[in-house]
Amino acid sequence: MFLFKFTNEGGNFVILKHGVTLISMFRDICVSNMPYFAAMLPLNLPLYSFRFKEKEGKCLVFDRLRKKYVTLTPEEWVRQNVIEFLVNEKSFPAARIGNEISLRQNGLIRRCDSVVYDTFGMPLLIAEYKAPSVEITQSVFDQIARYVWELKVEYLLVSNGMKHFCCHLDYESMQMSYLREIPVYQDICRVD
Repeated sequence: MFLFKFTNEGGNFVILKHGVTLISMFRDICVSNMPYFAAMLPLNLPLYSFRFKEKEGKCLVFDRLRKKYVTLTPEEWVRQNVIEFLVNEKSFPAARIGNEISLRQNGLIRRCDSVVYDTFGMPLLIAEYKAPSVEITQSVFDQIARYVWELKVEYLLVSNGMKHFCCHLDYESMQMSYLREIPVYQDICRVD
């Protein structure tokens, strides 16, 4: 059973918060290709509205941070939903979040799925996303955490859309403490 309803608004498909059907055109675009179908499965997050379109046989979703359509993959579906969660539920300013960001540290360039910046424009939180089918094991988490330590951010968020892990990194004790939930922006942002 599908949990989403799509309507055509000005040539773009919009996911609505309510409904239980898919229009056939969207199904023909996305469901015929199993990775895109998997991307549309419900996640362990609230439902949000998105714009979709088809180009060259691919389903695209509008990324409001990059201000462009990007290919809809299972990982991208998780990214778009987590970003909406951070902005709408945790009061993260969209203007302080970047997707697909490269950071340079000690001569190395690291690509991060999303970076949240503090009021001074310094990286505060790095978010990494996996497809819902990818289990977040300790080895997956450790691999991500390894380079996050080098970047000296205070928080790490890892999500596959079903499970979400947020940690505070303490550089004095070199300890990572798991948080019970993703904090609101004001609680983690440096202001002085």
